[in-house]
Amino acid sequence: MASDEPKAKKQKLSEEKEKEEEKTETETPSEETPAKLSANTLFGMGNPLLDICAVVDKDFLDKFEEIVKKFKVEYHAGGATQNSIKVAQWMIQEPHNVGTFFGCIGKDKFGEILKQKAEEAHIDSHYYEQDEEPTGTCAACITGDNRSLVANLAAANCYKKDKHLDLEENWKLVEKAKVYYIAGFFLTVSLESILKVAKHASENNKLFCLNLSAPFICQFFKDNLMQVMPYVDVLFGNETVIGTFTLHSSDTLYIGCTWSRSVHQMFMKSTSLWVKQYFCVAPQEAAAFAKEQEFETKDIKEIAKKAQALPKVNTKRQRVVVLTQGKDETTMAMSDKVETFPVLKIDPKDIVDTNGAGDAFVGGFLSELVQDKPLDQCVKAAHYAANVIIRQAGCTFPEKPNFK
Repeated sequence: MASDEPKAKKQKLSEEKEKEEEKTETETPSEETPAKLSANTLFGMGNPLLDICAVVDKDFLDKFEEIVKKFKVEYHAGGATQNSIKVAQWMIQEPHNVGTFFGCIGKDKFGEILKQKAEEAHIDSHYYEQDEEPTGTCAACITGDNRSLVANLAAANCYKKDKHLDLEENWKLVEKAKVYYIAGFFLTVSLESILKVAKHASENNKLFCLNLSAPFICQFFKDNLMQVMPYVDVLFGNETVIGTFTLHSSDTLYIGCTWSRSVHQMFMKSTSLWVKQYFCVAPQEAAAFAKEQEFETKDIKEIAKKAQALPKVNTKRQRVVVLTQGKDETTMAMSDKVETFPVLKIDPKDIVDTNGAGDAFVGGFLSELVQDKPLDQCVKAAHYAANVIIRQAGCTFPEKPNFK
């Protein structure tokens, strides 16, 4: 854990702005007329992956390298943060390019396809392109009702603050945003980039949102996480699935049965470890976070309250903590209260794929947050988006949402 709490820089404000902030000095968005959206209002930064989906026969799973050559495939812009920005844009619809996304890709064919797919999703993606590593990918092999995923972060691990974020034209896009979202996975890639964005948000009284993403982030990257935590205005946490996986070769992960992002990231950088048929039961992110923070409770509401009370630089906004529990109710700590929200019911036979549920939940939440909607409306949108996505294969969705 970081030993020193970051110090807030005093922001010089005009008297008019100071009065305005006194009126809006609250942790919750306005319940008045929604904010008018413009391009680049929502900013995301993370690990971009090109999702490659194909329906294959069972024998093919041992020869996955041939997926692009042998089968008709679908490509989608993927990766946790990019998925959430994509879902937020889908929920918003108009105007296009409300969401900006930064990440690293390779100068290759898959990189070009990823740029095209991000554009089709109406995301204003600005990638740092380098030629040392190929574009990160996640191949989904679909056999009947089952999905086997093969993920390779590759270039996504190579994001450089000085090569991309610090460039004047890129930083101007950061400054245009009023809501920022980064998944915890990016803490393993570029802490300095996250801190620069987080400090900007704090100093300018904008909203900075972070996702715990996986138990291993709380456990093995705790120092990085706690350096960022004082700047977090909205903290997300969700359940992690049970994963059965095998690891083979450098920087490549083979996952069978059930996909676990925590397993994916924990071993992705290993170049010498070989694991076969390892069964991992990952605890909830909230529980893992509570344990590492020595909260001494397993009660989800108490965890939310204690996470909310952690030191915070921008005292104009009280932290909001949103914890999901799969099919069980969502818990949110806001102001001086903790509320729970039931999820939308769904017939199990209508569930196609739960892998994108967490990313979709955040995307739905952000789509309302960026419009200054009340927090209960943000949760309602989050539940709707997740409910839609689990009816689809991968983090995909119909042409238009039906959310009111």
